[in-house]
Amino acid sequence: MSVQIGSIAQLLPTFISENSYSRIAVVVDKNTKRHCYPKIKYLLPKHLLIAVNEGEEFKNISSCVEIWSKLTEGEFDRHSLVINLGGGVIGDMGGFAASTYKRGIDFIQIPTTLLSQVDASVGGKLGIDFEGFKNHIGVFTLPKTVLIDSTFLKSLPFRELRSGFAEVIKHCLIRDAAMWNKIRKMELAEMPMDELIAHSVEVKKAVVEEDPKEKGLRKILNFGHTIGHAVETFFLDKKRLLHGEAIAIGMICESYIAYTKGMISESELGEIEEFLYSVYGTVNIQEADFASIIALTAQDKKNKGSKIYAALLKGIGDCAYDVQLTKVDIMKALKYYSGIL
Repeated sequence: MSVQIGSIAQLLPTFISENSYSRIAVVVDKNTKRHCYPKIKYLLPKHLLIAVNEGEEFKNISSCVEIWSKLTEGEFDRHSLVINLGGGVIGDMGGFAASTYKRGIDFIQIPTTLLSQVDASVGGKLGIDFEGFKNHIGVFTLPKTVLIDSTFLKSLPFRELRSGFAEVIKHCLIRDAAMWNKIRKMELAEMPMDELIAHSVEVKKAVVEEDPKEKGLRKILNFGHTIGHAVETFFLDKKRLLHGEAIAIGMICESYIAYTKGMISESELGEIEEFLYSVYGTVNIQEADFASIIALTAQDKKNKGSKIYAALLKGIGDCAYDVQLTKVDIMKALKYYSGIL
């Protein structure tokens, strides 16, 4: 798996010069077209710009049809390249469109958000949302390379940066207790982002290379996501939560479940929730909505039949996978998060 961190002004021309493509397309949304595309436009030979609608609500089959149509109209063949310039939505959807166009053409990821740099762009998980469920349709296909330049983060709103930081926290909690102890004593504005990006990439890269198709170990990367994805999906049509904000809720809830199962200590649970609450605050989730959120966990991709499975910490810096959860477990965790238990 090729992941390169450095200056895009050096990384991109080098990649293009080392590979021969008949045509090149760049997929952007309105934000990356405005803030990020100017930084790479002059680095590329003649190419097609494909602009799609911005946001998770447009991460769907209709947007893929738009991309496929533009590639077809541009007479892109199987020796073409798609460059996905954007956050997780562009990377997931643009990669999915490229990997299915003519049974698959090359694509590279240039992630421009912290979330995509530390998580979404690494590992070859691609997909779109369907019938209201996140990443419901997709494939595993590795990009030719991932080019990461932290200077893109300068255009990010604080809330987006904070959202991506949730995945940095996750990587520390599941694999590196020493790094966890370092970051939990710091303010978000003080974080050494270049160091943390490289750290997260190494954590995820090592796990994915051992288990590329998520048959076992890779499932630990889903810590916080069983409940977090359900919360994120529930709020899509209401008070919208960013991915990392929902995953922060999921990590608190799933840490509580790990505590009730004797997998982490009370002091470890206290550390986790204290830091996550300090960074993300609390979200008001009504008790009347708990049942709807629990129902959404039934669509989690780690499930087997009607049984719900999650990745839970077994001490800070270590993680178990395929731990079965009951609906009662999840209900109690949501009550705990909401302060009514």
